[in-house]
Amino acid sequence: MIYLEHFGLSEAPFSIIPYSDFFFAGARRGATLEALIYAITQEEGIVKVSGEVGSGKTMLCRMLLERLPEFGETVYLAAPSPSYDDVLRVIADELKIGPTGSRTHQVMNSLYERLLEIYASGRRVVVLIDEAHAMPAETLEGIRLLSNLESSRHKLLHIALFGQPELDERLGERSMRQLKDRITHNFTLEPLRRDDIGDYLNFRLRAAGYRGPDLFTPRAIRLIAGASRGLSRRINVLADKSLLAAFSDGEHRVDSRQARAAIRDARLSPLDGRRGRFMAVAGATVVAALLGGWMGAGRPVRTEAPVTAEETAGAPRPARRTPTLGERIAATDEWLKNTPDSHYFIQFFSTAAGNLSSVQLLVDELAAQLDPRQIRVYRSRLSGSDRLGVIYGDFARRAEAEDALARLSVITPAGLPYVRAVGKLK
Repeated sequence: MIYLEHFGLSEAPFSIIPYSDFFFAGARRGATLEALIYAITQEEGIVKVSGEVGSGKTMLCRMLLERLPEFGETVYLAAPSPSYDDVLRVIADELKIGPTGSRTHQVMNSLYERLLEIYASGRRVVVLIDEAHAMPAETLEGIRLLSNLESSRHKLLHIALFGQPELDERLGERSMRQLKDRITHNFTLEPLRRDDIGDYLNFRLRAAGYRGPDLFTPRAIRLIAGASRGLSRRINVLADKSLLAAFSDGEHRVDSRQARAAIRDARLSPLDGRRGRFMAVAGATVVAALLGGWMGAGRPVRTEAPVTAEETAGAPRPARRTPTLGERIAATDEWLKNTPDSHYFIQFFSTAAGNLSSVQLLVDELAAQLDPRQIRVYRSRLSGSDRLGVIYGDFARRAEAEDALARLSVITPAGLPYVRAVGKLK
């Protein structure tokens, strides 16, 4: 990496290749590894680990491969074959079983005999299956049959399934209930929490030879946390690009400027909206509910009217009517007339005027997190193009607007929000 010498690094700190030297034991990752080892080696039945794409499942598999050999033989299926017969032959090959014949039952008999030999020697056989969610139903059923192989007292195969959340959905199907009943331990690899991401970044840097003060500022960490959604692979991509941006700027720390440049360059794809992490808008995404930094700093996200004596006494509070887009546009026109050109706002989104539903979705999402009275919609007709824009806030100084922006971690369909002058919009 071209920035290694610039930051005093001996190797790339944020490679997405799962090197075990970079295993982060914080955020209960180390505890999960120990619990997995115990469950796989001491318990009967199948163990399942599920997690979002890029949450660290493959790294966990790599750590198990390094730790499990002391218990016995390990077989790792990184890209499961679509056929149960192929799975059987891979396991047979890994366990150094000689010619087995061409029929499934012949391979199964040879495998059973080999497993009995290994069991008699006091060792165990562990099969780790990555990307199990991609297996066809017939192959998953074959995995269940493998789990039935046993001696007079114990199972001969210990199986661990690793997969995306779709694996949980598959196992919830009625046809999969027998396999689901064989699963004795379920682990979920959760994304890193915002508070853990700074520790994660520092750990990776120091594992790569860095010895200086913290490289990532709190504002940069907040932005990376919001854009990555806590998924380690995305954190690695954004951190690597942030370091490259800082190197290009001649800086020795990563601040919000470099983090935003990294997020723009990464163009991360949206996650599955069914799990509530991203909201689809105009074929792209809006990342919302990312305002912990703003709230944590003691500044209100929403400004509500004072509570009256009648409301304190239990009188019903009238619901506040949500303005229509037309009303927001008219109110924004009036605001522009009365606001000095030297003021600033945060630009969220701009799109063709025909995309009314996209604009409304974004406004609704932002209104759930920010002061809705500061969310404005303008109409622009420059160069013959009729467009709508969504903006937020009214700041007398640019520094105030940039400070507010740094406390947000919102990605819109157009990319990152940015600060604009009122005069420019006029």
